[in-house]
Amino acid sequence: IPTAEVPLTNLVADSIVPADQLPMRLTAFTPCFRAEAGSAGRDTRGLIRQHQFSKVELVSIVAPDQSEAELERMTGCAETILQKLGLAYRVLRLCSGDTGFSARQTLDLEVWLPGQDDGRGMYREISSCSNCGPFQARRMKARTRADDRQDTEFVHTLNGSALAVGRCMIALLENGQREDGSVVLPEVLHSYMGTDVLVPQKG
Repeated sequence: IPTAEVPLTNLVADSIVPADQLPMRLTAFTPCFRAEAGSAGRDTRGLIRQHQFSKVELVSIVAPDQSEAELERMTGCAETILQKLGLAYRVLRLCSGDTGFSARQTLDLEVWLPGQDDGRGMYREISSCSNCGPFQARRMKARTRADDRQDTEFVHTLNGSALAVGRCMIALLENGQREDGSVVLPEVLHSYMGTDVLVPQKG
């Protein structure tokens, strides 16, 4: 599948979700396959653009008045990881021409990769979170009803990706590399890696 957003979102298809069960927050770790060809042969090799990769998808099903705050919360989850890794990043609010077909609002996280653009460095997307409003819910007939009301309303759906692992590895290697080729690791990874510095093998 291209993303776990579709099966996760459809868990509430053709249903009325009680208001006291919202927000509903779901996640899935899946292998993903995409036939992206890159731009005129650029970015088609290595870890920048992969045709097969594993990805953690975040999905939220919320009441209509919760979706704006939920988008900020979801984006904050990805931001927290970047902050703990000590990586420089920026948040972009996409214009309507750049948002996906189903999204009403999208926030992209871009991480600084100093080795890109022939060594001049550039920001590259590492996560994207979208608020789809009631668009998907209308199509899959997913609604909610408060206990004190008879009428129903469409839920709002949101989706986001956790950090792209390949690009995250690139960011750690490029930002942490020293002149001797060793790579300084962020403190949060020391216990997992068993060291604070990666040293290249000689010979």
